[in-house]
Amino acid sequence: MHRYAEALLAHLAAKGSAPPAPPSFRDVPGYWLPPAVEALVAILSGEDPLEPLSRAAGRDQQQTALFLCLALAVSGQGSRIHASWLGTAFGELSLDRPVTHGQRSLWLAAARGAYGPAGKIFVLRKLDALAVQEHTEPQQWVQAIAPGEPSVVVPPSLADFPEMAEIPELAKPAVAAARLARLRGRCAEITSPRQTEQGTPAPLDNSSSSPASAWAENEPLAVLRSLIGQGGPAGPMASLSTYLLDDLRPGADPHLAAIALHVAAPILRGVAEELEADSRLEPPETLTVPLLGHRILLRPEGPDQTSLSAAEESIRTEGMVPRGRPWAAMVLIVAGVACLIAAVLANHLIAAAGVAMIGLAGWQLWQRRRLAEADARYVHGQVNELKELAEGAVWALHAYARESDARAKQAATDATELTRLIRRGPRAA
Repeated sequence: MHRYAEALLAHLAAKGSAPPAPPSFRDVPGYWLPPAVEALVAILSGEDPLEPLSRAAGRDQQQTALFLCLALAVSGQGSRIHASWLGTAFGELSLDRPVTHGQRSLWLAAARGAYGPAGKIFVLRKLDALAVQEHTEPQQWVQAIAPGEPSVVVPPSLADFPEMAEIPELAKPAVAAARLARLRGRCAEITSPRQTEQGTPAPLDNSSSSPASAWAENEPLAVLRSLIGQGGPAGPMASLSTYLLDDLRPGADPHLAAIALHVAAPILRGVAEELEADSRLEPPETLTVPLLGHRILLRPEGPDQTSLSAAEESIRTEGMVPRGRPWAAMVLIVAGVACLIAAVLANHLIAAAGVAMIGLAGWQLWQRRRLAEADARYVHGQVNELKELAEGAVWALHAYARESDARAKQAATDATELTRLIRRGPRAA
């Protein structure tokens, strides 16, 4: 019986029909699989499956329903299932228990349209009844659907002053608008008909008679093999929220992503409203910005002179290195003069030493003057650069304010479009 069941699954996955030879195994009292296989063969042959189906359901109703639902989905004939089988096979979802492999395989088959629009609606109602989004942090859904968002967004107006884009008053509207645009793009990608039609190379309709082992998601076939006793040890099970968050991530199965997006819709609508409100925040009229390590208060008419003067004084204080009196040079000059006087009265050789001392003292004084001039040039350059940066920052703030209107309008458009996309829900076709 196990050999025939294995051959049956291979035949269904490859051609969508039962093997030509009828089952020749004997019934096993109390075991649900033999009559379930008989019922499946009868359904595929167009015969009445009521008698073997009743025997199988009497032994294990849920296993029988799960076997028939998955086998018919794998064969591309999911429309033949009875309406009650899906509910019996699926059982009850819970936030406190992991999703079973059988539930996940039915979820996958229904998402790919194996049971038609009714199958998708069934899974959606199961998920809606639990209100999963109310038990998960909104930020988790946002990070799942649009991961890797930058913490700082530099708008065009602040391209020359990227450090200003990190100021909270300026960063919040720009980041909110950029995040809203990313969410809208991901929702458009998930709900795109082309994405749904072309995103899965081998859907559960078996129209191309492709082997089920080549499917990107082979969980339905793996569960079937486990049901007939041919599968290996079951893999780990995940929670409901874990599956939904994974289904939303870029690169996930588009059919599953559409269902997960439906579940996340209430949260995304709330997030979109918050982001739109943040993107409409008006830039402040006055703002303190860091320029060259100094905090300058910017006003609409220009930089505040008090803060600018304080910064200039700080530059002068830090740029002009304090130097004491040139005692070494003065000592050398006195010693040199003394040597010259001594040379006139005594030995002329002492005159050479006196001249050398005076020359060394002059060189030290010249070096001291050069350093003082270099400090003055540095201070002058820093002060001029600070003034230029302050003036440029004021004009950048004016440009940022002009961008705010366009940013707010675009954010409103993005929020409206995002709401429209998630209202459509998973495509029934």
